[in-house]
Amino acid sequence: MELDEPCLLDDDLTVAHSALNWAHPSLSGASLQTIRDAGWLKLAVDDAPFAHGNFPTPSGKVEFYSERLASQGLDPLPDYLPPYESAESAPELAAKYPLAMISPPARNFLNSSFVNVQSLRSMEGEQTCLMHPDDARLRGLNHDEMVRIYNDRGSLDARLMISERTRQGLVVAFGIWWHKLTAGGNNVNAVTHQQLTDLGRAASFYDCLVEVSKA
Repeated sequence: MELDEPCLLDDDLTVAHSALNWAHPSLSGASLQTIRDAGWLKLAVDDAPFAHGNFPTPSGKVEFYSERLASQGLDPLPDYLPPYESAESAPELAAKYPLAMISPPARNFLNSSFVNVQSLRSMEGEQTCLMHPDDARLRGLNHDEMVRIYNDRGSLDARLMISERTRQGLVVAFGIWWHKLTAGGNNVNAVTHQQLTDLGRAASFYDCLVEVSKA
């Protein structure tokens, strides 16, 4: 692939060593060899590390007003911001796609890792989703049937599990199956958007409105 970044040539031990800040006080007296020998490491942290303050902030205190956020042009005080996709922020979209969808990793996978392992796929079974009984009843959906989860971005097929453990108005669609191993050729990424969170500029996977019908 003609990639020549030095870090791509590092061996496993070099990568493991660079993953931790060995100068940090909580790693005092420790080394990578310590972890390799014991298999674990207890950090040098007090039972109540912030009993006397010393928070990792410029003031050393809990900052309800953050100068660092203010300097970035962000609200320096805690505030509530609605999701990008919700009845509150996008009522027309919510009228069309009234269900919020979250996509936690399936318990036998690690996000998209290990989906290629047959034994783990056998335990997981297939791409599934959870829905509250009232939501399923409203749509004429039955337990253990294939359903289609969709919005303007795309769709995926999943086996429906009806459960009162799921709150009304929510669909829990488990990820992340490989496309070629799903019934409809798509996974949860087909319906999620690309917008970033307001803090940290991270992916906002759990900010997603959908509708569900029979597949």
